[in-house]
Amino acid sequence: MKRANLKRVVCIGGGTGTFVALRGLKQYPLSLSAIVTMSDSGGSNRRIRDEFGLLPTSDIRQCLVALSDETGGMGILRKLFMYRFEKGQGIAGMTFGNLFMAALTDIVGSQEEAIRQTGKVLRIKGAVIPVTLTETNLSATYEDGSIVSEEHLIDEPAHDGKLKITGVTLTPSATPNPEALKAIMTADMVVLGPGDLYTSLLPNLLVSKVPEAFQKTKAKVVYVMNLMTKYGQTYNYKASDHVKVLEQTLGRSIDIVLVNTGKLSPKALGIYAKYHEVPVINDLTSNAYYDVVKTPLVSNTIYTKSTSDALIRSLIRHNSEKLARALFDIMERGNV
Repeated sequence: MKRANLKRVVCIGGGTGTFVALRGLKQYPLSLSAIVTMSDSGGSNRRIRDEFGLLPTSDIRQCLVALSDETGGMGILRKLFMYRFEKGQGIAGMTFGNLFMAALTDIVGSQEEAIRQTGKVLRIKGAVIPVTLTETNLSATYEDGSIVSEEHLIDEPAHDGKLKITGVTLTPSATPNPEALKAIMTADMVVLGPGDLYTSLLPNLLVSKVPEAFQKTKAKVVYVMNLMTKYGQTYNYKASDHVKVLEQTLGRSIDIVLVNTGKLSPKALGIYAKYHEVPVINDLTSNAYYDVVKTPLVSNTIYTKSTSDALIRSLIRHNSEKLARALFDIMERGNV
C-alpha cells in the first residue's frame, strides 16, 4: 500500500514511552509521525544545551531509533545510537547518538536538518518532529505556591513530591514547529503517551497553537494511561485525574483511553513503593463520554539502566507489541 493511502498516526510525548509505542507501531501498515518534547533539561541533555548550545536531543534520538530499520546490519547501528559511554572524563553518561547529532548539526548547519539526516542514516519508517525549535524551559507551580523551574527538577524532585501541581508553563513561550501542527491537523489518530504527564506530555501541549490544532483536527485522540503514579508529578493520581489535566490543557475531550489490565511485577512494585509510587487506579466509568479500552499492555520485563545514566528510569513499561496491537485494533474496529 502506498504511504499516501495509509492511516496517519501521530504519537506525542517523549522518552521511553513514545519509544515503546513507535517500535511496536512501525510493524503495521501505517504512516507514522512522532512529535517530541524539547524542554528536557536533565542528564546528557543538560550538557547538550549548556556545552553545545543545542536543543535537547535524547527524546529525538529514542524516537529515531524506535522507527529505525531493524533488518540486515542495521541492528548494530541502532545499538550504537543507544550506547551510553561509561568511561572517559567529560564523556561518561553521554550517548553516541546525542554526540552524533551534535556533530552533524555543525556539518549541515542546523539541528532540524541534522534530525532529518539522522533519520536517513537510520532508515526510519516515518517522521520525527520536534514540537518546537524554540529554546524553552518547563516550570511548575505547586499547591503551596512554590515554583520549580526546569524539567529534570520537576521529574526528580528535591521538594516534597506529594504536593500537587496546580499549573505548568513554558518560559519563554515556544513557537510551534509548523510540521507538528500539520501532522496533528492531518492525522487519523493522535496517540498521547505513555509518558510522564507533566514532563513528557504537557510540554508538547503547552506550545503555542498546539491546543488549537487539537481542537480543529478530525483525528481520534487516544490517551495511553500510565501504569504507575509519579512522585513529584502525579502522586496518588487516579486515571480520571490524568484525563482531567490533559483535557484542560487541550481544551477538548479525549476520545479513547487505553488502560492496562495486565498484572504488574510484585518485585518492581515493592521498589516503586519506596519512592511513594503506586499503580494508577482505574476509576473511569463505562458510561463516560469517552471510550475506555481495557486490555493487558504491560511488559513482563523489569528494566535496568546503565551505571553511567544519571537519571531515574522506569522499571515497568508497556509492551511494544501489545500496545501497538491494541492501537491498531482500535482502528480496525472502526473507531478511527
